[in-house]
Amino acid sequence: MTDTAVGTVGALRRYPVKSMLGERIPATEVTDRGLAGDRRLALLDRGTGKVASAKTPRLWRSLLTCAAALAGPAARITGPAGETLLSTDAGVDDALSAIVGRPVILTDRPPDGAELDRSRPDEVLAQGLDAEVAADVVRFGSASPPGTFFDFAPVHLLTTATLDRLAALSPRGVAEVERYRPNLVIDTPGTGFVEQQWVGRELRIGDRLVLRVVASTPRCAVPTLAHGDLPRDADALRTPAVHNRVPALPGRPPEPCVGVYAQVLRPGPVREGDTVRF
Repeated sequence: MTDTAVGTVGALRRYPVKSMLGERIPATEVTDRGLAGDRRLALLDRGTGKVASAKTPRLWRSLLTCAAALAGPAARITGPAGETLLSTDAGVDDALSAIVGRPVILTDRPPDGAELDRSRPDEVLAQGLDAEVAADVVRFGSASPPGTFFDFAPVHLLTTATLDRLAALSPRGVAEVERYRPNLVIDTPGTGFVEQQWVGRELRIGDRLVLRVVASTPRCAVPTLAHGDLPRDADALRTPAVHNRVPALPGRPPEPCVGVYAQVLRPGPVREGDTVRF
C-alpha cells in the first residue's frame, strides 16, 4: 500500500515545566514518554499535594507568566520580571512560591495517585477567572507511561488547517499557536479541523517515528489566558465551543476540541520539515 502524505512538520514545541510557556526547537528525539524533556517537571501545591495547572486559572494562571527551556540536565525558568532560575538552584521552590503566590515544590516525579483540578471551562467563560467554579479531577496516566505529567497522552498534534479555520472564525482574525500548546504543528493544506479525521490512524513522521492518534483534544480555559505577551482572549475557547464541539472520546459529551492526542508506537527522531504520512 502506498503511503499518503498529509503534510510536513512545521514546528516543534516542548514545555519543560508543566503549565509554563515552552520553547520552539528544530529537532528532538521522541520516545513513549513524548518529546525529550517535555513536561519533565511540575509544581506541587504544598497544601493540597495536587499538581499545579493553569487549567484552574483562579489559582495558577501566573504559571503562564513564566517560560521554561532545557539547559543541559536542568530547566532554565524565566520569571515575569525577567529573573532567571535553574531548576537545580537551592532556593528554586521559595522563588517559584513567591511568583505564583502559593507554597509549591518543583518536582520531576508525580506522587502516587497524582491529580490536578480542571475548572469547567464553560463556567470560567461565564463567571470569570477569579470565580470559584466547579472543577473536575484529572488523574494522570490514562494514555501515558507511569511517572509522567501528561494529562492524557504524551504527544499533542495541531494542524495549520485548524489554526487557519480558528483565525477565520475568530472576531480578532487570529489564532495564536501558543495558546493551544501543541508539540507538533503539522503544515497541511486547506482549512478545517482536519486532524480529527486522523483519530484511530497511524502517522509515520520522517524515517522512523510512528504515532497513533487516539483522541481529539478537549480544551480547557488555558487558551483564553494571557500567555506571556499575548493578552487574554476568551474567543480562543469560545470559537471552538461554538464551531467545533465534538465528543473527544466515546461516551463523553461534546466538548470544544482543538488538535489531537497521540501515543508513540515506534520511537524516533523528528525535525522541522519531516514529511507526515498515513
